[in-house]
Amino acid sequence: MSILKTNSSFLGIDIGGTSIKIVELEKSTNGPRLVTYGFSENPKAGSVDWQNNPEKTANLINKICSESGTSSRSAVSALPTFSVFSSILNLNKVNKKEIDSTVRWEAKKVIPLPLEEMILDWNYINQTPEEKKNNIFRVLLTGAPDVLIKKYIKIYKSAQISLVSLETETFSLVRSLVGQDKSTVIILDISSSTTDVTIVDDGIPMLNRSIDVGGLAITKKISQKAGISMEHAEQIKYDLGIDFLYSGDSKISKIVADAVSPIVNEVKYAMNLFGEKYKKKTEKIILSGGGAMLPDLNGYFAKVLDMKVIVGDPWARVDYPDDLKPLLHEIGPSMAVAIGLALREMV
Repeated sequence: MSILKTNSSFLGIDIGGTSIKIVELEKSTNGPRLVTYGFSENPKAGSVDWQNNPEKTANLINKICSESGTSSRSAVSALPTFSVFSSILNLNKVNKKEIDSTVRWEAKKVIPLPLEEMILDWNYINQTPEEKKNNIFRVLLTGAPDVLIKKYIKIYKSAQISLVSLETETFSLVRSLVGQDKSTVIILDISSSTTDVTIVDDGIPMLNRSIDVGGLAITKKISQKAGISMEHAEQIKYDLGIDFLYSGDSKISKIVADAVSPIVNEVKYAMNLFGEKYKKKTEKIILSGGGAMLPDLNGYFAKVLDMKVIVGDPWARVDYPDDLKPLLHEIGPSMAVAIGLALREMV
């Protein structure tokens, strides 16, 4: 559904393993404004085989654009967090003129692939007074396989869409869910087949970890152990919600607990790792991704992790019609990456 027509807007396109999500935003006097949005989802894992079939992916993107009434042909897209290497580098007493060569030298120590096969990018992290005094620089290094980036370029070339920028999903999530918040938070992005744990401090992603457990794992566990179809298991999962599933009054409660325990353990490990290294405590968790739409999941995580857990609202800085609020609130967590991508050209 097209809300507004514009010639100066940008698309945020999130290509996932089982879905493609598109959001179009434009600048307005009230800040970023929603033009339109659209998505295509298939619950079957790996249903969007974009790496091996770029033309099919391009056709699907154009189909979503056509059905949702997008007007822009300029897009920002995202690399999956699990496919990108990232690290914080501490550079001691380095002349600014030598930082670029020093970063490449340090990159060899943290990136397990030959640098000639990687596209590297790095950004300064704000120095503390002590770091300035001792001429210490910290940079956030990211590296993506060159072959992966070329596949994205091929998709958008086939779709005849101008690829304005390509970034890691992590940055788009920070943009849409954290914004100007300087506190230390975890973004827990639960997709269909993976979960990304990102600790963000002062707006900078300081630690990233990914595990191959997502929303489908819960559905599969319910289906297998309860002897019901995947469709029925999915319906139970969303209709009854976490409070029922974890009540202990049914066989399903332990099934779901077992399914999400790797996520809980990974969050605990990440917090301990970050706390030991940076001597800081994580203040809250922000849920995103399709898995965050599971009813009462934030309450369950808050209970087992003993900390504040909220469902992220990626529409918080976007102007949109009031009558769309219930629907946008419902789909918000799953659209967070696409919204963050479109916001890149707005903020």
